[in-house]
Amino acid sequence: MTTLTTPPYISVSRILGFLLALTIQGCTLLPTPDAALVSEPTLAPNTSTKLDLKQLPAPKGKIVASVYSFSDKTGQYKTAPASSFSTSVTQGGAALLNQALHDSGWFITLEREGLQNLLTERKIIRAALKKPDAPANNNSDLPSLLAANVLLEGGIVGYDTNILTGGAGARFLGIGLSDQYRMDQVTVNLRAIDIRTGQILNNVSTTKTIYSREVQTGVFKFIEYKKLLELEAGITTNEPAQLCVRTAIEAAVLHLIVDGIDSNTWALDDYTQTTHPVIKKYSAKPPIANSNLSDS
Repeated sequence: MTTLTTPPYISVSRILGFLLALTIQGCTLLPTPDAALVSEPTLAPNTSTKLDLKQLPAPKGKIVASVYSFSDKTGQYKTAPASSFSTSVTQGGAALLNQALHDSGWFITLEREGLQNLLTERKIIRAALKKPDAPANNNSDLPSLLAANVLLEGGIVGYDTNILTGGAGARFLGIGLSDQYRMDQVTVNLRAIDIRTGQILNNVSTTKTIYSREVQTGVFKFIEYKKLLELEAGITTNEPAQLCVRTAIEAAVLHLIVDGIDSNTWALDDYTQTTHPVIKKYSAKPPIANSNLSDS
């Protein structure tokens, strides 16, 4: 005669011991939010493109340039649950572009984004000059504002989400692990315009991917009859969109400078520097984009 036996269940003490061990191990692996909250403010990290900007060979003469705006032209907003008024990319493109131009050592950038504020201050100085008790810093005539030779225009022209998604996962006896990733892409356009003629001298577009990744693990077990244990842990990392926009703008400035050298729009101080590693790196032809659509 066959004797029926009930399936063994995991004891509560074993489950509690497993949870305690997993909690201790998780505390050593996962970064705590408190550490980020108490961190000291620092300068923005150097990117590879910023280092390339600083290593550019010297120009024959610096280019006097002005930037009126470098705006977000994508019209993209963050998806729920973020605010419907929060844009997907930074609105400070002009500031990032001015910084990149300054870092290159090729441009003398003029203040144009806050031109009205600058003109207001100059009016205040001129008004003070007419009074006998003018302050010491306002007792000399103002020189004329410097005019630019090149106008830099463009903007953030594209933000494509989920251009590549994927993941993998496995679960055995109620214990599982999953890994998912997503890639977005931001596109920047930058062009140099001759102020005297209005001719577009050079025009470049650059792209940068934004990478996001999520890792999750979980336990799904019956510890007793009609008593279910479910445990989950995970971490998500997102590449900062602002840093990606900054990198794309810096790359656009590099390509614009190198394209101008190739087209004789501007020149190097030492012509033999055309073989400089940075010049060779950004004078390479762009890769051909792949398309999933077959020709009909």
